[in-house]
Amino acid sequence: MAKKFSVISLFSGCGGMDLGFKGGFSFLGASYAENPYSIVFANDIVPAACNTYHHNLGHAPHCGDIKDLDYNLLPQADVVVGGFPCQDFSLAGKRKGLSTERGQLYREMKKVIEYVRPMVFVAENVDGIRKSGISGGASPLEIIVDEFRAIGYDVQYKALNAADYGVPQNRIRIIIIGIRQDTHKVIKYPCPTHGLSVEIPYISAKAAIDDLWDKLGSDFPKNHTMKDYSRAKFYEGKKMQGNLQIKANAPAPTIRAEHHGNIEGHYRSLCDKEPHNILNWRRLSVRECARLQSFPDDFEFNCSASAAYKQIGNAVPPVMAWHIARALHESLR
Repeated sequence: MAKKFSVISLFSGCGGMDLGFKGGFSFLGASYAENPYSIVFANDIVPAACNTYHHNLGHAPHCGDIKDLDYNLLPQADVVVGGFPCQDFSLAGKRKGLSTERGQLYREMKKVIEYVRPMVFVAENVDGIRKSGISGGASPLEIIVDEFRAIGYDVQYKALNAADYGVPQNRIRIIIIGIRQDTHKVIKYPCPTHGLSVEIPYISAKAAIDDLWDKLGSDFPKNHTMKDYSRAKFYEGKKMQGNLQIKANAPAPTIRAEHHGNIEGHYRSLCDKEPHNILNWRRLSVRECARLQSFPDDFEFNCSASAAYKQIGNAVPPVMAWHIARALHESLR
């Protein structure tokens, strides 16, 4: 195997990005080989997410506010990755952009990059960062990119849809990559593997989760028990958050972190008929959401269903991250 690059992970969440960078997992019958990266440090502020990360990736992240991070804890690293909080840039949120403390957290990632001076960094955020907070001036994305360029990095960004890489979900994310200027490397992004531009079709929701429909309550896969799905009421015909069923024969809509119980309904559901019958009406389970985010079935969310839904919605799909990691390796070689 090629030389491993060391990675510092920030805003790590439950570990979707890090699992993709590490590789060595299977999803829907496809194998995603081990990648030449080693995670040497990870950080997140949410204890439940840190517990999930530790349980599945085998090492404990530093759990705490990144603003209080002791830089003496940081090892040298070739790569820094992180999906700084996106809620203030999301088109589904209040779109306060850079005006909030949370919207400024990208600067904590910038401080770590300035301190460590990695060869390359990868930052992930929602597509709304290109538009949020615009008032006749630069977008948040343009401001952020300029600030990263000012610390000595050649920076590019690209909107990637997870569905184009074998994830059964339409999830468009901005992937910002910066390579230290003195390395004279060329930034490369992964080419689509699925969809209209290639011969392999998108993976539909049905192909991803149909086998789970009648297994609710079984021991395998994990997170598909009677406690692992939302019982929030469905209001037929009303346009409300999560108040719809996903389509069977297309990638699922974006799995969001801020559903507050209003996870989309399963395509097999027959709407809100009384009395409730879970085989006729129910929302997606935690495991079904994890499948739609491309987490392997042996990735276990050892927390409450509400915490698991949030962790999954906040995560970078591991399969998409795997392809980003592969393209990044081509840039670094």
